[in-house]
Amino acid sequence: MILTPEQIKQAVGQKAATLVEDGMTIGAGTGTTAYWFIHSLGKRVSDGLKCRAVPTSVQTKLILLENNIPVITLNEVAGLDLVVDGADEIDHQLQLIKGGGGALLQEKIVAFAGKKRITIADSTKLVQKLGQFALPVEVLPFGYKMVQRYIEKKYAITTRLREKDQKPFLTDHGNYILDCAFKVIPNLFEANAFLNNIPGLVDHGLFLDMADEALIGYPSGEIRKIFRPF
Repeated sequence: MILTPEQIKQAVGQKAATLVEDGMTIGAGTGTTAYWFIHSLGKRVSDGLKCRAVPTSVQTKLILLENNIPVITLNEVAGLDLVVDGADEIDHQLQLIKGGGGALLQEKIVAFAGKKRITIADSTKLVQKLGQFALPVEVLPFGYKMVQRYIEKKYAITTRLREKDQKPFLTDHGNYILDCAFKVIPNLFEANAFLNNIPGLVDHGLFLDMADEALIGYPSGEIRKIFRPF
């Protein structure tokens, strides 16, 4: 039987939920695949598993609460035992592009706090080179056009201000997002450093060396595990 894209996400989410051990404090990601992880984890909690979760977005917090998973803030803990989140693109070295849902800032903070970080995705997200998915860049509304021009000039690319209901899309922190059409990002670590040095740029969707392993689901039902080379 060939699984649909949604069934693949569900299968990967269920597999990831089995990795949560009793007493863990986890980071819970944002997005459709992470939804299935939380939903499956909720079933384990109803069966007696004890855990608590730091959400990466307001949306994730609501889903955690709907599934009766205790929610805490990152400021209440020294670190996270496990972080499970999705990705928009993954290369074979487990470098990621994230932020398609607009939660990249908290996703990156939560990933940084994790002792072990697992990325869950379907096989269409696994690529040779990052960049075909437009790189999300979170910017302060003040001066965002300056940031936009600076990126476009540096890389000779187009960028687009993300909108929702014909207005600028706002992140959970009230910022804008620029979607940057790289097609291919030639040097990930150089781009990471360049973007990090732009005033007014809050953060971006390049997650470099921030995943320890990935669970990749395929239409056949197979789930492959990929580890980051060290």
